[in-house]
Amino acid sequence: MGWRLAATGDALETGFIKRFDPQYWTVNFPQPMLAAVTNPAPDALRIDATFLRRNDLAGIIWAAADDGSHPLLAYETARDFRGCRLRFRWRSAGVAPLDAVHGPVMTIEGRDAAGHARAWYVRLWNYAEGGPDDAVVTLDFAGLESGFALPGEAVWAGDIDRLFLSLVPPGYDPASDAPLPAPAEGWAEISAIACDGPGSVLAIGDGLIPGHGMRIATGYDDLYHLTPARVLRSIRHLGYRGAINHYVGMSHYMRLGWDGAAGAYLAGLAGGAIAAPCAAWHRDFAARAWAQGQDVIWSLSYELLDQNCPDAWKQRAENGDPARTGWDPPSTLLSPAHGGAMAYLRAVAEAFVDIAADTGMPVRFQIGEPWWWVMPDDGRICLYDPAARAALGGDPPSIPDVRGALDAGQRALLDQAGALLAASTAALRDAVKARAPGAEVLILIYLPTVLDRAAPELKRANVPLGWARPAFDRLQLEDYDWVTAGDAGSTARGIAEASARLDYPVEEQHYFAGFVLRPEDRRQWRRIHDAAFAAKARGTADVFVWALPQVQRDGFTLFAIGDEEAAVQAFDDVDFPVAIGARATVEPGFSTAIVTTSAGREQRNADWADARMRYDVGPGVLSRGDLEALIAFFRARYGAARGFRFRDPTDDSSRGMTDEPGFADQPIGTGDGIATRFPLVKHYGDQVRRITRPAAGSVRVGVDGVARANGWSLAEGGVIAFDEAPATGAAITAGFRFDVPVRFAEDRLEAGLAGFAAGEAASVPLIEIREGEA
Repeated sequence: MGWRLAATGDALETGFIKRFDPQYWTVNFPQPMLAAVTNPAPDALRIDATFLRRNDLAGIIWAAADDGSHPLLAYETARDFRGCRLRFRWRSAGVAPLDAVHGPVMTIEGRDAAGHARAWYVRLWNYAEGGPDDAVVTLDFAGLESGFALPGEAVWAGDIDRLFLSLVPPGYDPASDAPLPAPAEGWAEISAIACDGPGSVLAIGDGLIPGHGMRIATGYDDLYHLTPARVLRSIRHLGYRGAINHYVGMSHYMRLGWDGAAGAYLAGLAGGAIAAPCAAWHRDFAARAWAQGQDVIWSLSYELLDQNCPDAWKQRAENGDPARTGWDPPSTLLSPAHGGAMAYLRAVAEAFVDIAADTGMPVRFQIGEPWWWVMPDDGRICLYDPAARAALGGDPPSIPDVRGALDAGQRALLDQAGALLAASTAALRDAVKARAPGAEVLILIYLPTVLDRAAPELKRANVPLGWARPAFDRLQLEDYDWVTAGDAGSTARGIAEASARLDYPVEEQHYFAGFVLRPEDRRQWRRIHDAAFAAKARGTADVFVWALPQVQRDGFTLFAIGDEEAAVQAFDDVDFPVAIGARATVEPGFSTAIVTTSAGREQRNADWADARMRYDVGPGVLSRGDLEALIAFFRARYGAARGFRFRDPTDDSSRGMTDEPGFADQPIGTGDGIATRFPLVKHYGDQVRRITRPAAGSVRVGVDGVARANGWSLAEGGVIAFDEAPATGAAITAGFRFDVPVRFAEDRLEAGLAGFAAGEAASVPLIEIREGEA
């Protein structure tokens, strides 16, 4: 499996779309109102909106620069709209009509002819033919005028960032955020979209990566502003096939109502389980996914946006503090003991199950990360909300810090809490299966939290034995905090412990690889890729990359290496004949770009941070036997096609060049209490060389100046893997002998017996293969 981080301009295959292609519009709005965009036809765009306040305003947006697609799939940036003419039919209901004072306006944001930032406001009614709710609108960007009435100020459309079409509820009041008497649902449809004129055609990345065997996870909270058509195009073009694990989120699906006593909009079931825009988006998403041969695993968690969650539903610490996450704004965790909260989740689950069933796809439903929240700063567990207290006996024992040593009563309380959590997930599972007989129900657990090594008893509450097979059809595991920190030891232990405790064999498990929270941490994708590949290698049924929004943001690209390419990249873990190699000549080499000016001065730039070695093993061919051995080895490697090990006769040790190695020879890292893997390196002054092919049995390891005979292993690629993470500040050292990964430099071998008789040395060049992290 190969991967890369693509950037803008990397697309090798391009196609073309019309500017204003319906699937590339987005939507924006202020919460708590909701809106969604879909494509009811190839030339149409629809926005569904639920307005809650008098000043709610939603906008559908066309951006000149595509910031919603993967770099390989984005359309070209084109800011000059002056040659374009846009025509469409406008239909709407439940929103201010075209002729209203606050009717639909196209806000054009960009710069004027002098380069000064500007915004123009083009009233659509001024360019409409027809009625206020059904009209044909024609916009010629060479002659648009801004203002409520015509004539107005001329718009200069030569440097535009985005266009924003606004929708507001009837009775809109921009000065008031007072609640509407009741939630108002409205919609607008732009159909028969046509754009012509110079600049009406845009190039777009159109490469189709063949299926690579990995699945993709998505999240509605991060994708709600895109059309389902655009999301699914990205999934397919990036090579993800099969099931899509889709988290319906914690902030954009709820149907909200104003609660005067709480002074907030709260989630509830009045009028239905999920908001109308969310339902419209997911119906389109499901139908399109199934049409392109992919099914959906619908994921629902016990998490809601805190500001929209009824207080009685929230898990609470012993002092009454609500369970709040570190997101901004924070989410909260629902109490498994609260009947109303759990009934709400079951109703939401049934609504999404109905959407899936209506498409004809098999119903697959994930219960995502259900747990009792633990305050990250001080270890207080949140199982003391009134409903939980009542369910746990009325006056449950105090657990000031779940990370400390616990007595028998506290451990029993955690067992009770685990049974309560298991009962709530079983009820959710049963509701799904009752709604859709034959449905597959899966459970996802987040290992770094529920198997926190600082809180060894926490699994009693958060990995209850009531989840053991066959309670669910699949066990899904996620561990991204460990992966991105390089803590492979915790990953191995956590997966083994969860598998053993819940008794799901690896072929009945799914694994979630990712995610990268911040774009500045995009280098973490290397570890995520490696973790995903390792999960595949151990036989996991399906591996999901988490998640599409981050994949698109960072340009993460997976691709399968085909048989032909795999052969070129192959490495035979065998040694070059030592006797022949012992007489080799050695040539370390660099790549330096040199530019000479007309005055004779040079500017030099080193392209490589480390030397690349070349060897000539011809001088070691001294007899017919040597020649026969060389030819046989060359043929077995298919010439230059396959790599192999070569022992450099001048440099094969961590101590000096050829001395006997010791455990303290080379510093290879410093412990941080988390990382367990440390690549072998050799230092040459300021230069650092990765050692990927240490000699078997030669490696010695030290920690803080003390030899470590056990507690570690040598992993593939020359990596020391500790069973336990070394302490923060601990100096990690190693000694070793090593081989150099090389290949024959040429596909032809020129050596013969006549040269030996004449005293001439054959030339058989080898070249080093770069391995390990860049």
